[in-house]
Order: sequence, then structure tokens, then C-alpha cells
Amino acid sequence: MIDWRSSMQQTFEYYIVDPATWRETDRIQTMVSCEITRDTSQDTLGSATFECTEILGECYIRVYLVAIQNGERARFPLGTFLVQTPSIKFDGKINTVSLDAYTPLYELKEKKVPLGYAILKGSNIMTFASSLTRENVRAPVVRANSGENLNSDFVATLDDDWLAFLSDLVTNAKFAFDLDELSRILFAPQQDVRSLNPVWTYTDDNSSILYPEITMDRDLYGIPNVVEVVYSRGSGYFYARAENNDLNSPVSIPNRGREVIYRETDPSLGGTPTQEYINEYANQLLRNLSALEYRLTYSH
Repeated sequence: MIDWRSSMQQTFEYYIVDPATWRETDRIQTMVSCEITRDTSQDTLGSATFECTEILGECYIRVYLVAIQNGERARFPLGTFLVQTPSIKFDGKINTVSLDAYTPLYELKEKKVPLGYAILKGSNIMTFASSLTRENVRAPVVRANSGENLNSDFVATLDDDWLAFLSDLVTNAKFAFDLDELSRILFAPQQDVRSLNPVWTYTDDNSSILYPEITMDRDLYGIPNVVEVVYSRGSGYFYARAENNDLNSPVSIPNRGREVIYRETDPSLGGTPTQEYINEYANQLLRNLSALEYRLTYSH
């Protein structure tokens, strides 16, 4: 067991991955550096940039952190990424090849949903989402179970790719795409950020030295406390309004003393919504938009 609070040697290993088996085939010995970005605001949940001295074709690359401590050696996967865009620079001695790479969800983004494609009312949402994802990517897909069924037909728009279509579909069951450490595709239940617990607690011993300089930024700009949703399509018209009157919320109407309104007039909804569905959509949108983000900067 690696003690991450103690000193160790660290290095990194890179491997070509066979997309048919999701197993490593060849080790890459010419990799110079790697930068991995994880971002839940991106539809593909992240990306990576590699720098090496050889030209690699389109392939999947897996990254490992190798930690050596007290004679023990352990490997920890950091992700598997699809390399697509190379940029080559030659300085007279060696090639430097920069590679842009993406998570396996990018394969869903490359494919358009057939025109007029629909999942019928009463269908189990996560059963269809798991099956359709597995049909359109090569990475392993872990099936998710849910009792939620569609209340109306779920129809693709003209511009939908599979990633957008399936992301909207699983939202109806309060799920979202996720990736594990090997970049296998998962479906994670949507979690209210207000219910999250701390993931790290600093103690006062020598294994957890926290330096005294701490900077905290908080930005209230543009955060609404009222959401209005207007749905008008064909013969259907619905209006919903959700208000944040929570005295414990710093952005609520009572605490700010005024309304900050966000209005959505063309919500992306599948099938034929009802007033109840529009009301729930407005409440969920308000919860998502009125979450206050803090940025804490420190050294330890």
C-alpha cells in the first residue's frame, strides 16, 4: 500500500491500447510529457495532450503513474485517450510531436443519430442508454440499472449526435455519463452539489503540513435566483417559474434583496412534455445554475 503522504519515486508509463479488447499491447518509449484535463463542464468530460518524439497514428493511449516506495512498486491508471491531431516540430536534431487526445466519449460525438430516431414512451431509460452507448463506442460500457421509464416518446433533433442525444436521455433518469480510471464508460447518478462531503481533511501532524497563505475567490456575478422556462412548440405551451427563497443560500432572493432572473425560452426536451415535467425542469435548472462556486488556492 502506497502512503501518499510520504516520500516516493514517481514515474509514468504509456501504452498503446487495443480498442477491441481494451488491453495494452505495446509500451511507448518515446513519450516526453503528458497533460490530462478533467472537466465535467465538457461534454466529453476531459482531454489530454501528449508530447513525444515519434509520429503515432490514430490510437488509444493509456497513462499510468508508477509509484515506488520502500521497495514496493505500484501502477495507477490515469486514463485512456484517443489520439487524433498531431503537430510536428523539427529543430534540426529531433522531432517533437504534439498530440491532442480525447476521452472515449468522443466516439459518440463523431456519429449522428439517424433522422427521426425515437425511443417510445414507456421504454426503460437506462436499458436503452446502456445498449445504444455500447453499440456506438469501442470502449467498455458498464450498464446502469434504473426503474425510470419514459413518460413520452424521446425523439432526436436534426443536429443530435449520439453523445448529445444520450446525455439528454439519461438526464431523464437523473444520471450522467462518467469515466473510471481506465476510461471505461459509466453512468453516474446526478448528485446535488450541496450534499457533497469534504474529500480531504488536513490534520496537524507532520504528514499534512498546510502553509498559511490561503486565497479564496467567490463570484456572485450572473448567478440567478429565479428561473423561468417557456416551452412553446406546435400546439403545446407551458410556463414554469422556480424561485430560490432559501435563507441558507447566499444567492437567494431574501439574502440578495432582489431577483436575478434567468429565462430559457427554447429548452431542449424530448417527446411531448407536460406541465409537471416543465416545473421539474425549471426546479432542476435553478438548482444547477444557482450553485455558488468557490475557488480555494493553497499549498501543502
